[in-house]
Amino acid sequence: MKLSVPGHIQAIAPYKPGKPLDELEREYGISGSVKLASNENPLGPSPMALNAIRQSLSSLHRYPDGGGYELIRKVARSLGVDEGCVVLGAGSDDIIGMLIRAFLWPGSEAVVPNPSFLMYPIGVAVSGAGLVSVPLSSLTIDLEAMGKAVTERTKLVFICNPNNPTGTIVRRQNFERFIEALPAGVVVVMDEAYTEFVRDPGHFSGIDYLDSDHPVVVLRTFSKAYGLAGLRIGYGIMPVEIADILHRVRQPFNAGALGQIGAAAAIDDTAFLQRSVSLVHEGLDRLFEGLNTLGVRCFSTQANFFLIDVKRDANRIFEKMLEKGVIVRSMVSYGYPTYIRVNVGLASENERFLSALERVLDGEAPVKRGGNG
Repeated sequence: MKLSVPGHIQAIAPYKPGKPLDELEREYGISGSVKLASNENPLGPSPMALNAIRQSLSSLHRYPDGGGYELIRKVARSLGVDEGCVVLGAGSDDIIGMLIRAFLWPGSEAVVPNPSFLMYPIGVAVSGAGLVSVPLSSLTIDLEAMGKAVTERTKLVFICNPNNPTGTIVRRQNFERFIEALPAGVVVVMDEAYTEFVRDPGHFSGIDYLDSDHPVVVLRTFSKAYGLAGLRIGYGIMPVEIADILHRVRQPFNAGALGQIGAAAAIDDTAFLQRSVSLVHEGLDRLFEGLNTLGVRCFSTQANFFLIDVKRDANRIFEKMLEKGVIVRSMVSYGYPTYIRVNVGLASENERFLSALERVLDGEAPVKRGGNG
């Protein structure tokens, strides 16, 4: 088939999500596998969200509320912001896409940390705008270097905080120096998908800067701490002027009915949220203890996932772990050839991971040169 596709589209490497459990079990003929690759909530969805969704199933023949009234009202109230500052999306990815459509065009640029969430460079590439990729420093977003990368063509800057895949955070003092030096009109996008899991008492939110002289957009999601990844529901908090622009480019009914209903109920499910966060913190402590016992290098995190330097080919370790029925994430595509990323699971899943990794590493000789970081 002959197709006429722009070169900048053909050059995009497709995003590869974590391997689904069903696919693994079909390929390897196993059952009871464990997925620790996509930073999902091992407890499942919020029970209050499930109950609200069940009660709404008979109305699926109706379009969702295009204005998202109830969910926006609850989000605004919980965060202490004006309702006009909230924009809903089919996951926070959807808000990223809106921002790129609204603020980028060929000849403009976006500055992104590298490595970080892969949808930033993919979205920028789709727009035809220039991508300015700034390497991390010791696995942490280098705000000083990102500031130096900003030019008169820069329209968007993406900061993932905590950063995916490294789990590190930026500091308030560094962030304030960064935004104060930005040219007027550059939009700073603070992606806070994992903010609920942060334990560092010095952590801050971009919401604190909604009223600053520099436009700041904060992204949040119900996919992680609230366990609603399958519903694809997220939101952005931003100045009303930016919200007005995004409403011009977003798809109608972009936030599905079940997503809105489930998320609105999940906000009220504070007991589930606390249980999810506690499980992650306890799981991290146990996993780090187990990996230290094995003599495996792992990196501190403020998210529900972390990096491990296995000192072996990460793709091979990924495949060997699949054979043991455990799905992890290879970091080769992120520029870390000997690193894997693992998210916290249930206690039994964490123990199975540790046992499987020990067996796999015993059977694989370390490579002569390690990964980045």
